[in-house]
Amino acid sequence: MPELPEVEVTARALAQRLDGRRLDAVRVFNRQLRWRIPSSLARTLSGQRIEHVSRRGKYLLWRLDNGVLISHLGMSGSWRVHEAGRAPARERHDHVELHCDGAVVRLNDPRRFGALLWHAHAGGDVLRHRLLAGLGIEPFDPRFNGQWLFDATRGRRSAIKPLLLGGKIVVGVGNIYATESLYEARIHPQTPAGRIGRLRYARLAAAIRRVLAQAIDLGGSTLRDFTGTDGVSGRYIEIAQAYGREGLACPRCGAPIRRLLQGQRATYFCARCQRL
Repeated sequence: MPELPEVEVTARALAQRLDGRRLDAVRVFNRQLRWRIPSSLARTLSGQRIEHVSRRGKYLLWRLDNGVLISHLGMSGSWRVHEAGRAPARERHDHVELHCDGAVVRLNDPRRFGALLWHAHAGGDVLRHRLLAGLGIEPFDPRFNGQWLFDATRGRRSAIKPLLLGGKIVVGVGNIYATESLYEARIHPQTPAGRIGRLRYARLAAAIRRVLAQAIDLGGSTLRDFTGTDGVSGRYIEIAQAYGREGLACPRCGAPIRRLLQGQRATYFCARCQRL
């Protein structure tokens, strides 16, 4: 599933190509995504100007004249941008097509777990939308640090890794990036969150920032479906230190990387460097 780095890479590329352009036409070929696309969406969007494309958590926010188009990539979604006149033939899983002042933008989603929702300005601040209101702090927010994590986890018996994945404390730290951040911070993924002290949380907060920033620089991670708006796969997984390396030597100490399941998600760790 695309996580914060993949969504951030997408948001930056869309903003660079589309900010300031006008939506000349909108075509919906398949309305059945995670939630059914309203039949009125094409009429609502047509003629509006794209002020800015940004991200909140794993959601893309297309800010238009009269509201915000909320897009979630689900498990397999991606946006592709082509110049008009050079766009290839529409693919089987291209469900939505936007014509934006000389550009053709398509939403491709083979599994159709993504979402495309309209939030009119009349509905209030989009950040209070039911999908966004409960999200945790952004990891690049200046307020996010070890003290934030320490305060948010007092009394919590849950293991730290699934707590990170939940998105209520900090957003966007998906399975790959939680695994890598915990490895870098030398924290065992099964450690109860309430048992971790300030110093270790300071290391973890710094590791989360570094791992996510590096992943963004490398275009995110592609395990199966994700590609950027130019169709290029993310390369972060190529430099992962722990994720997907079961049985291989730990880059730090040489002990074999181990694998376990937490909430049906694969977790990789070094039992020597990340003691429980």
